[in-house]
Amino acid sequence: MTTTIKEQDNELRAILEGRLDTAAATETERALQPLYEANGKNIVFDCTRLDYISSSGLRLLLAVLKNAKPKGSHVYISGVNDNIRSVLAMTGFTNLFEFK
Repeated sequence: MTTTIKEQDNELRAILEGRLDTAAATETERALQPLYEANGKNIVFDCTRLDYISSSGLRLLLAVLKNAKPKGSHVYISGVNDNIRSVLAMTGFTNLFEFK
């Protein structure tokens, strides 16, 4: 699992690549720490190269969302494949997040 954070145009983009499963969750959580300092900047989870997400991965996305909203940030998910979109729909995440 690889996580890259890029900043441009008042937006933080977290590029997620590989399998966001329980084994990768701890390392990914550390990599996502800059998103907790967004302070009004929009956050985008770019899932174009994400192959799989487990409940541990969903927990990480939700933690970022809960931290960002009170600070005035919008959190978006982009580039999800059909399998991940299905997981997001089954867990109700499609009602929590905005999609690009």
